[in-house]
Amino acid sequence: MRSSQQGEAIAAMSPTDRQYVVKAETSSGSRLSTPAPVHEQLAFLNEASRRIGTTLDMTQTARELVDLSVPRFCDGAAVSVQDRLVSEGELTYHATDGSIVVRRLAAGVARTRTDDYPVAWPVGEVTVYPAWTPFARCMATARPIMFTEVDEELAADLARARGRPIIAELLTGSSLLIVPLQARGRVLGFASFQRSAGNTPFDEDDVTLGEELAARAALCVDNARLYGRERGTALALQSSLLPSDLYDPLGLEISSRYLPASDLTGVGGDWYDVIPLPGHRVALVVGDVMGHGIRAAATMGQLRTAVRTLATLDLDPAEVLFRLNRMSQDLDATQIATCVYATYDPVTRLCSIARAGHVPPILLRPDGTTTLIDLPPGLPLGIGSDPFQTRELTLPHDAVLALYTDGLVESRDRDIDVGIEALRKLLSVRLRDLEDICDATIAAQRPGDERDDIALMLARVRELTSDEMAGWTFPAQAKVVRQARRNVRATLEQWGLTALADTSELIVSELVTNAVNHARGPIKVRLLRGRSLVCEVGDASFAVPALRDPEEGTDGGRGLHLVNWLAYRWGSRLTPGGKVVWAEQRIP
Repeated sequence: MRSSQQGEAIAAMSPTDRQYVVKAETSSGSRLSTPAPVHEQLAFLNEASRRIGTTLDMTQTARELVDLSVPRFCDGAAVSVQDRLVSEGELTYHATDGSIVVRRLAAGVARTRTDDYPVAWPVGEVTVYPAWTPFARCMATARPIMFTEVDEELAADLARARGRPIIAELLTGSSLLIVPLQARGRVLGFASFQRSAGNTPFDEDDVTLGEELAARAALCVDNARLYGRERGTALALQSSLLPSDLYDPLGLEISSRYLPASDLTGVGGDWYDVIPLPGHRVALVVGDVMGHGIRAAATMGQLRTAVRTLATLDLDPAEVLFRLNRMSQDLDATQIATCVYATYDPVTRLCSIARAGHVPPILLRPDGTTTLIDLPPGLPLGIGSDPFQTRELTLPHDAVLALYTDGLVESRDRDIDVGIEALRKLLSVRLRDLEDICDATIAAQRPGDERDDIALMLARVRELTSDEMAGWTFPAQAKVVRQARRNVRATLEQWGLTALADTSELIVSELVTNAVNHARGPIKVRLLRGRSLVCEVGDASFAVPALRDPEEGTDGGRGLHLVNWLAYRWGSRLTPGGKVVWAEQRIP
């Protein structure tokens, strides 16, 4: 090395490293090349500015640097960065022993020994370089290190450290330039350039040119790191807020897909959910927070939590959306969202739906035809305070209800109505399996940079079998309590749930007795078997039972305390003709 900069790099090296630096000859027989004209160097750097960093992908950036350098600047090149930079988007401090752990992102060679170079320095390999190696010293000092000619001793030591004799063959007699990849004051890795033996070795002008190339590449690599970390954080937040495992409801088969847009701004607020309701009913929800980025994903998480909370109140869909609208305005008045909320009763196959500015659901009938469910669109959440409207419809057996977000049907060059018609055609394809329908629908979508996020949920209706539901109707007379207990025990024995027979008899006895004493009209008893066992007792009274302290010296008020103790959970809900009291038990 002849420049002052090179001299400083040598001075910073250990004695072991320093002996490997062979200075360039300065006699008339010198092998140093005549410096390239300034305009050629400027043209080369200008081309580097255009070709390096065309994407926010650090591997692609490294490959662009190698492709530009070989063969115009060197015969072989490789780019390595800190391993944690790739795996976690973070930088690692040097180990206490001075060693470094790097991953080779790209490598290339021109002309000769094209088969040996990938064997010596394979792309994607994670390498540990000891502190004495020039690669570790380059990163530690953040200065370039140049070997005009690599002698046999250094080549042998580097080959021995990697356990690959081919490295010694390739390095001996060659000229080697190692330049740090430094951006925003931090060393990300290094770029190594090699000229084979017999070719013009590197000189001080080449060091300057190599630093310029590395500086451009390093800034692009760091931009890619920051982009990847931010996008990874946003996607992790969004995925953590989406359900990892959907609830499997009684009488429905559920399949879903979520497809994010590919760019950073595509991280948005689409969500879907399946929420269990009392009596093995279920709520199906699909929503979309307008906007993109971490803020939209965070708002989505708040709305999803709010929907699940409101669902526990067992409200009408329109009332759920009305309260969610008020809550969304309290959360962030600047965020607007759309949502469709539906409840389904597997016994009656009654579906109640309301939407807030959301795209309309689609019903795929058993004969393969599709129907756009016509219901008032309502205003998006966060706008105004107008009430929403609920529509009720009975879903036929084997029908499929499709809930989705506008990213599935709308794009820059396609109107939403055209997109909905295209979706209806996709759903009409005779595919039996819901997973196949989801796959076919998603496969027909445009690339991520041409669309919004996509959320899709399909629910196929099926009738309940005699192994899943049993029901009886009794007059409001005290003598029916014994018959109700007998029917419940016989049914549970038939279902193979004898272990729950005793507790179920006690629960039914108390609930039916309570209905006989405090209600009117016929009493309906129903057993539902899904993930849990639910016992329901309905009557024509609108008076909701509540736990109260039993009166001293009487038996009044003790029945619900017994139910509360025996059941996993219990409650009541109003119906158009009265109320239903239910008790749920876990199936062993």
